[in-house]
Amino acid sequence: MFYSDFIYETGFVRTRINIECMTIRKLAEELNLSVGTISKALKDSYEISTETKRRVHEMAVRLNYIPNPYASSLRKRKSKTIGVVVPEISDSFFSLAINGIESVARTKGYHVLIYLTHEDVLREEAILNDFKSGRVDGVLLSVTKDTREYLHINALQENAMPVVLFDRVCSEVDTAKVMTNDFEMGYVAASHLAERGCTKIAYLATSPNLAITNERMAGYKKALEDYCIAAGGHAILCPGSDTANLQAIEELLDHPSRPDGVIASVEKLAMPVYNACSRLGLTIPADIKLVGFCNLETAAFLNPSLTTITQPAYEMGERAAQLLFRSLEKNSFMLAEQNVVITSQLNIRASTGGA
Repeated sequence: MFYSDFIYETGFVRTRINIECMTIRKLAEELNLSVGTISKALKDSYEISTETKRRVHEMAVRLNYIPNPYASSLRKRKSKTIGVVVPEISDSFFSLAINGIESVARTKGYHVLIYLTHEDVLREEAILNDFKSGRVDGVLLSVTKDTREYLHINALQENAMPVVLFDRVCSEVDTAKVMTNDFEMGYVAASHLAERGCTKIAYLATSPNLAITNERMAGYKKALEDYCIAAGGHAILCPGSDTANLQAIEELLDHPSRPDGVIASVEKLAMPVYNACSRLGLTIPADIKLVGFCNLETAAFLNPSLTTITQPAYEMGERAAQLLFRSLEKNSFMLAEQNVVITSQLNIRASTGGA
C-alpha cells in the first residue's frame, strides 16, 4: 500500500492536456456548441441547461471521453499532491504514520507521493530539490539519521513550499513540528527497568544526530541519576547494517559486566537483542530485561512478549497532514508557530517480567 497514488512527469500531463482539449473541441463540433459551453456542461455548471448537459454527456460517452482532473490541476498551477519523505517504511512507525497522512489527504482530494531516503542525506537533498519544480504542493518530512545541515529544507521553504516535520524533527528549521514526548518516555523506560531490579541498563541508539535519540537518551540518563544507578548506564551506538548491529549487541551482552536491562531506542534494535540472547544462551527476562521503542503489532506475540514504548504514529501522521493542509488552504496560517507533542505509552509485557 505504500506507493504513490499518482506519479506524473510534467510532459505526460501536458500531453494529457492536449488530448483533453482536442476531445472537447471534437465534442463542440459534433454538437454544434462552443468549447466553453462543453467545458461548463462537463463541470455541471448552473449556467447550462439540463437538456444541453444531457446531450454533452451522451456524446462524451459515445466518444469515450473521460475528463482529466490532473491536467486541470496543472493548468491551475496546483498538483493536488503532497510529498511524504521518510527514511524507510519497514519500520512500523512510518507505515502507520503514512496511513494517518493518507486519511487526511483523501478527505482533501489530494494524492500522496511517498519518497524513501534510505537514510541517505544526499538523496534527501535531491528529493527536496526536485520538489522546487512544483511536483507537489507541500511536504511532510522525517529527516535521515545523518542530516546535520538544513540548507536544503530552508531553500524549499524559501521557494514558497510549506514543510512540516514529524517524528525526526530539527529545532533549527523554522516550521511546524509534530513529535512525541521523547525525554519523558526515555525516563519512563529506564525507570521501569530500575523498578524491576535492573542496576546495569544499556541504551541502544542508531545516531548521535537525531533529536529523538538524544531526547530519549537524556531522559534515560536522568532516570539513572534519580535511581542512583548512573554508574551502571552504558550507551551503545548501532548505526550500521543489521549484521553489524547484531554483532555489536552480542559483544555487549557477552561481556563479563553485561547489562541486566536494555533499552532499544528504535524498533530495528529490539529484534537483534532477542537474537543475541538466543545465540548466547541468555534468557529474557531472567538474564536480560528489554524495553523497545516499537509500534509492531506482533510485539505482544513475541516469545517472550516485548515491553514497548508505543508512539501514536497514526495520530502523528494525521496531525502533521492537518497542519500542512491548513497552511495550503490559508496563506496567513503560521506553520512556524505550530509545535505539537503527542504522548507515547508504556505497554508492560513479559520481556521485563510483566504479564
